[in-house]
Amino acid sequence: MKLSTSAKLRQATLARDRELSLGLVATAVLALLPALAPDWQLSELARYFSYMMLAASLAWVWGHCGLLCLGQAVFFGIGAYAMSVVSLAKLPMLPQLQSMWLGLLLAVALTGAFAWFLGLLFFSSARLGGAFFGIVTLAVAFIVERLAINWSFLGGLNGLMGVPAMRFGLNGGEEQFDGVIVYYVALLLTVALIGLLLRITRSEWGRVMTAVRNQPLRAEALGIDVAREKNRAFVLGAVIASVAGAFFVTQFNFASPPLIGFALSAEALIWVAVGGRTSVVAAALGALLVRLLEGWLTDQLGDYWLLALGSLFVVVVVALPRGVLGQWIAGRTALRQE
Repeated sequence: MKLSTSAKLRQATLARDRELSLGLVATAVLALLPALAPDWQLSELARYFSYMMLAASLAWVWGHCGLLCLGQAVFFGIGAYAMSVVSLAKLPMLPQLQSMWLGLLLAVALTGAFAWFLGLLFFSSARLGGAFFGIVTLAVAFIVERLAINWSFLGGLNGLMGVPAMRFGLNGGEEQFDGVIVYYVALLLTVALIGLLLRITRSEWGRVMTAVRNQPLRAEALGIDVAREKNRAFVLGAVIASVAGAFFVTQFNFASPPLIGFALSAEALIWVAVGGRTSVVAAALGALLVRLLEGWLTDQLGDYWLLALGSLFVVVVVALPRGVLGQWIAGRTALRQE
């Protein structure tokens, strides 16, 4: 069933309102959770917030910009390693620096530069897109993971252990172990980054990226530098993933090659597909829901939990291609169209 232009606009407006409402309700529930949950669960949820940020970054790159990145965890891992190197005072010639803030800055700088370089190769020269872009980013994930495994400076296969917890001092300081404080810092950071992406998707640049995703040739004919815009979008998604990784390692306390390889990237794809790739809010909540479901299935089914989760993923992808939450945001009209 085809919709008129006015009907499409009303549907898009309703979807934006539902996405915002979902985000506000989820934020309110998560903000009240420390009053009910024990400290150990708050610490676990604080780590899950990092996964939510990773999922949101992938939803921006894949769902909004049409760039199926099969190596999004590469940037997550770079952020984790950058924070670890600084926090453990391993910076060459600067062993006195242990600032978490410097680690975050280094994570953003390294990731941004690496993603920008990859973007130049992928978009300006090769003009990669679709499945070819996904295959190349998959290859990048394997290459970077092997580099991490064989680089002794990064701890090799064992990774970097003993990474300090969050320290708010300008150059280190006392580690923060209060579960409630860490939880609220994680929640604030997650809400801020997802809110930023939400704002960008509704901005003029967000509309430009929608045009680039849907009609790249027409967008180029209208004067849009498609390669440049794709590169900018790719870098933004990479930087947000790196911030998530940098924060994650302060909770997980060690960085290892799996954080930078394809396995985590594949998990992120599942989170985003289940939640809904067309919405950064739905994708982020999808990561939280899947991680919580994994824990419950492990308790109920033991070694068979992975089989159950895989079956559920197949059912969701086939029955609800927009994702569980993404379908609700899109509304019934979108379901009839499908």
